[in-house]
Amino acid sequence: MDEDRSSFVLDLDRYFTEAKILKFWLGGIVIVCILVALIATLLATPQFRSSARIEVSQVAANVTALDPLETQNQVSELQYLNTQYELLESRFMASRVLEAGNLSRDEEFLEVFALDESDEPLTVFALEGLLLEQLSVEPITQSSLIDVAFSSPSPGLSARIADLWAEEFIAANYEKRFGTNIEAREFLRDQIEELRETLSRSEQELVDYANANEILVLESQASAEGSGTATQTLQAADLNAINRALAKAKTDRVEAQAAVAAGNVSNSTADNRVVTQLAIAEAELSVLEETFGPDYPEVQQKQSEVNSLRSSRSAEARAALRSAEMREKNLAAQLEDAKRSFLVQQNQGIQYGILKREVDTNRELYEALLQRLKELEASGAGQNNITLIDQAEIPALPYSPSLLRNLLAGIVFGILLASALVYLRVTLSQAIRTAQDATSKLGVPVLGGIPMAQFDRLADTLNQRSSEISEAYRSLRTNLVFLTPQGAPQVILLTSTVPAEGKSMSATALATSFAQLGKRTLLIDADLRNSKLVKTLELGNHTSGGLAALLTNPASKLSDEVIPIVDLGFDYIPIGHRPPNPADLLSKPRLSELVDSVRGEYDQIVIDCAPLLSLADAVETARAADGIVYVVEADRIKARIIETSMNRLKRSGTPIYGVVLTKLDERSAEYGYGYGYGYGYGTTPEDDAPEMATS
Repeated sequence: MDEDRSSFVLDLDRYFTEAKILKFWLGGIVIVCILVALIATLLATPQFRSSARIEVSQVAANVTALDPLETQNQVSELQYLNTQYELLESRFMASRVLEAGNLSRDEEFLEVFALDESDEPLTVFALEGLLLEQLSVEPITQSSLIDVAFSSPSPGLSARIADLWAEEFIAANYEKRFGTNIEAREFLRDQIEELRETLSRSEQELVDYANANEILVLESQASAEGSGTATQTLQAADLNAINRALAKAKTDRVEAQAAVAAGNVSNSTADNRVVTQLAIAEAELSVLEETFGPDYPEVQQKQSEVNSLRSSRSAEARAALRSAEMREKNLAAQLEDAKRSFLVQQNQGIQYGILKREVDTNRELYEALLQRLKELEASGAGQNNITLIDQAEIPALPYSPSLLRNLLAGIVFGILLASALVYLRVTLSQAIRTAQDATSKLGVPVLGGIPMAQFDRLADTLNQRSSEISEAYRSLRTNLVFLTPQGAPQVILLTSTVPAEGKSMSATALATSFAQLGKRTLLIDADLRNSKLVKTLELGNHTSGGLAALLTNPASKLSDEVIPIVDLGFDYIPIGHRPPNPADLLSKPRLSELVDSVRGEYDQIVIDCAPLLSLADAVETARAADGIVYVVEADRIKARIIETSMNRLKRSGTPIYGVVLTKLDERSAEYGYGYGYGYGYGTTPEDDAPEMATS
């Protein structure tokens, strides 16, 4: 039983019935939502949206062979694209666009968003927030394309800001990727400028020192370490030339001395003409001596000529020796002078070398930084991985407000509100309205449902087999018959939570239904406080005898108090006079004894007792019955109150067979599905006809 109560059942019929009841309210809600959507559309300012499309590639091409100055993290493409989406919608970008477009002073921007009419000062934070509110970033599915859209009441402004946003994002990305190179280039330019001045100053100092000390540098020579600081000066060149000339002079002198000693003239000093003549003369002398002999005059004459030539050659050799000696002496003197001059300049060359090395060092640093600057400038030619694909176009028509879209939204919203109203009405309802409510909230089965009906006389309605009331109570009787293998319990007590729930009518109708089945039936009126059965059965006034007399006077005979109801076919015991202490009378065993005494005379006994709420009558009366049928008026009493009353009744120990729902109308799904439409037994009562009995 508890599991049935806690389980959730979606009763669509119940919701549908509730919707039919609230159809005018629901229709009104939908119409109001549609009207609100229509009014909002007519009053809304047209909004124009323009979008620029960019492409975001994760890896950018590098046209240089240089390594980047910063390491790029390897991240997944999805993570990278999500990062770009967030950057596009960041305040960083809003600040760049605001500054790049000078929007805080842009008359069109201020006028379009009515910022020029605001009394409050415009803050950068507020302007950035406004830009971000109008911006939308829309990634293209399954691609690296992104649409950057901006909305405003001005089509031209929308296109301009959309383009500006895309351009600033591309520029910001380029600065982020190559910003380190740019900073490095600026730093190197500053350093190069300083080195250029330092190099110029050091070169000037070197030149000034060389001029002041008359140091003439002919050429630079690389040292063994490759420092390039050794230099060739004019004094050194002179010293070297004099030294070579002196060595040559010494060689010539030695040769001249050897020639003088040998009586010859060295090849270096001989007169070719004299040598030639001497050779010719000696040849002729030899021929003449062989021909004429030594005493021949011509031979002697030729001998004299040869001797003269030989004497001339010897004189030339001695002259050459003297010339070589003089030349050697002069060169030796020049060498000494050159040595002294070189030694003086060599001492000055130390300072010159220091200045020269400083110049060389500054030049090397300058060239190295200049080379690195060229490399960085080349690396700055790297391609940006974000490119502009399509520029924003000026929209011709506004995208918002859309009448069709707003009307659809109003209809959907109205339907949702209407559905919520129906759901809340059904869910939050605390009254018992349907059999499902009774089962889930009370935990007891429903034995029958009695529709709301109007009639002139109850007896005529119950005797009319085709009436809704008669059909309903026959169904209740059938359910009672199937409660036990032996059939319906012999003694059945009917009670309710409060008066006017249809308890007395149900007792009368149930007794009539059993009588129609051919059973001898007795109806006992045990509502000693406010009985309605006498009025329901149209018996007039019975203020004496009855059940009250049977309970208070043991000598009273039961047969004297029984009234046959001929129209309905059962016997009836009225309450008689109203006693001052009904609960005390009912608590005595006299009622149980009376019921036991008639069990053999009647097939079915129906007891109508007082309602339960705040009274103990029903609890005391229940001890005389075999079981209880609890009457509940639909959609009247809260389930919590009914459950509390039933718990009191359960303490008597008498079982509760179930509940009977009375006064069902179209709001009850079971009634609407079953009686009202299924069988077609509905009547068309007069407007002034009385309703079913209410006690």
